[in-house]
Amino acid sequence: MAEEVGRRLAEAGAVVVCGGLGGVMAAVSRGAAGAGGEVIGILPWTEPGEANPDCTHVVATGVGHARNLAVVGSGEIVIAIGGEWGTLSEIGHARSLGRTVVALHTWTLIGRDQMEGAPGVIPVETPEEAVAAALAELPSG
Repeated sequence: MAEEVGRRLAEAGAVVVCGGLGGVMAAVSRGAAGAGGEVIGILPWTEPGEANPDCTHVVATGVGHARNLAVVGSGEIVIAIGGEWGTLSEIGHARSLGRTVVALHTWTLIGRDQMEGAPGVIPVETPEEAVAAALAELPSG
């Protein structure tokens, strides 16, 4: 799922910004890089070599989980995919910064039935819907 999101974003000409490590971050990076796209990995540590191999640019911050704020603050739209506690913090930071969050099988904060009414959160079911929703929210979309 994440790999397809990365691929579709790259095919649309978007630059992918992520946490640069494994799991969902590695999958979205692999998809984007495989489609010839740019991937900026913003790492929590000071060692650039810790990034997944598909990051085309690496920012080694040394600020730990505070880097989540840099990840979501670096883009215009946030696509949250699955996730654990770090994803939840990124959703919170994104909304605090006024960023729209496209929610693809991720945290349900107020109940799925009410998610449609959550300001700034767009729930989707597929990678195709996620990328389409994100691109439509861009000022030029």
